[in-house]
Amino acid sequence: MSIKDNLLTIKQSLPAHVTLVAVSKTKPVSDLTEAYEAGQRIFGENKIQEMTDKHEQMPKDIEWHMIGHVQTNKVKYMAPFVSLVHGVDSLKLLKEINKQAKKHNRVISCLLQMHIAEEDTKFGLYEAELKELIDSDEFKEMKNIVVTGLMGMATFTDSEHQIEKEFAYLKGIFDRLKEYPETDNFKLQTLSMGMSSDYKIAIDCGSTMIRVGSSIFGLRH
Repeated sequence: MSIKDNLLTIKQSLPAHVTLVAVSKTKPVSDLTEAYEAGQRIFGENKIQEMTDKHEQMPKDIEWHMIGHVQTNKVKYMAPFVSLVHGVDSLKLLKEINKQAKKHNRVISCLLQMHIAEEDTKFGLYEAELKELIDSDEFKEMKNIVVTGLMGMATFTDSEHQIEKEFAYLKGIFDRLKEYPETDNFKLQTLSMGMSSDYKIAIDCGSTMIRVGSSIFGLRH
């Protein structure tokens, strides 16, 4: 099946409240263009340099999502255009995004990445660290970011039960966080969980945003 066919098949299966991020990392601009022509406007990249290059080459109505781990020294390159940063896992990184957004007179939306998997390799905050961050005076003073939700990645496993358990745990954190009052820089609406292999489970567990790559573009080059 073509990229267009893959996209339409997935979109037709999604509930109306679920946003599809087409994970286009490592893919050539020609592949992204095919997805764009099929109506896709949200693309996710995991390397800032690659995302910046593609942003320069492609139409300007695209929303670019940074879905990979972000190094603070690279934030300045994406600050002029990035729509949503999925993997914010420290106050230090949030401060840098806020600082660079201010230089461009922008407010950048961010998701706080939670550690829900059993693997040590996954980045993310634990619930206690999350609350400490949100309760901090430094966070309350940030004017150029807005935390719009949470993101998490389940363990890479064949056990659907385990994946379901981890997603349900993240949904629980999300629901508890909703008890916090909404402020200018804290507006909880997005729960980003689920990729090509597990997005159907994620949606059943309450995901509102999925990150799908190989099911759209085929296996990575």
